[in-house]
Amino acid sequence: MPKQVDHHERRKSIAHALWRVVDQQGWAKATLREVAREAGVSLGQLQHYFSSRAEMLAFAMEFASERTSHRVERALRSLGHPPHPRDVLRIALTELLPLRSDSRATSRMNAAYVLEAMHDPSLREQVGLGLRDGRALVERLIRQAMSNGQIRPDCDPIIETDLVLALTGLAPLLDLNVIEPQAALAAIDQHLDRLFGSAS
Repeated sequence: MPKQVDHHERRKSIAHALWRVVDQQGWAKATLREVAREAGVSLGQLQHYFSSRAEMLAFAMEFASERTSHRVERALRSLGHPPHPRDVLRIALTELLPLRSDSRATSRMNAAYVLEAMHDPSLREQVGLGLRDGRALVERLIRQAMSNGQIRPDCDPIIETDLVLALTGLAPLLDLNVIEPQAALAAIDQHLDRLFGSAS
């Protein structure tokens, strides 16, 4: 009997190979041929699943987003019920920064994804949709915290949302060793302390 191939597992394996290539060599080196070599499959096998780098990158980012969500959910389970919105924002922000090997690879993939989307109309729409969805989640959390009296009611939820999201811009500073991880965490904590301390 011919060996059955789990196509979803094969696609995940290729996605992991793409992460490793981007993490170790950069997006410019992530050709279909190089990713196939890293994944231990032939170029023809890889092209059976992904016809272009953009298609491969889009799938890898969807998978990375799922993994990040699982890490956030796992961290949230260790908190109280319901978790304080400050803690939710802190966990989400730290998971998006390259502070560990798994989040570092995801952060580098995300940077490649955004850069590629600037020149690929189909990716641009997909990336923009994902970013808008993420932003909407943060804004809803901030508005709910304001409604609950955890953030001062005269704050502007739109501006506060954008300021929280701006903290994800610490990623390249960490990756290029401009700042240390503790400095990034201190900046996040100070901002959140100011935001949530303003209600008292």
